[in-house]
Amino acid sequence: MIKETVKASELNSFVSIGACRAVAERRRVIRAQTWLAGALILLSFPNAFAESDFSAFWKTFKSAVIAGDKAKVAEMTKFPLSIGYLEKPVKNKQQFLRRYDEIFKGEASAAQCFPSAKPHQQSARQYDVYCPFKETPNDWENAPIRFIFEQTKSGWKFSGLDNINE
Repeated sequence: MIKETVKASELNSFVSIGACRAVAERRRVIRAQTWLAGALILLSFPNAFAESDFSAFWKTFKSAVIAGDKAKVAEMTKFPLSIGYLEKPVKNKQQFLRRYDEIFKGEASAAQCFPSAKPHQQSARQYDVYCPFKETPNDWENAPIRFIFEQTKSGWKFSGLDNINE
């Protein structure tokens, strides 16, 4: 009879170990399912955080232009950079650095405009910033110089410059 009691005790012990393992396995599965559901929700709304991502990009880009940090601005630029209807695109960083003043101090003074300019969302992947001519810096009703920003695989980038009147 003692042997049977020991065996019953061992059996209860094995049952409780098995039950603990089942509970732990169930918790692990639930955690994995919860993580997967969260990931799927975030992937379903890829543009949910686009505005805040652009806001952070814009703050950094604007500060770099105002400070005249050409190297930082070049890092945040997509090449080739389109700079208008009649102009040849800027093919690489070296050309960009040579033409920086033309781009940011040409028809509009970006350093003067950007502190008060408001980005306009054109689509989930594009924002534009309009600036007035540098000769009339307070004429926001006539702000035809458009700086274009687009979301790329590597994040937001300055991708074009245009005079919408041409």
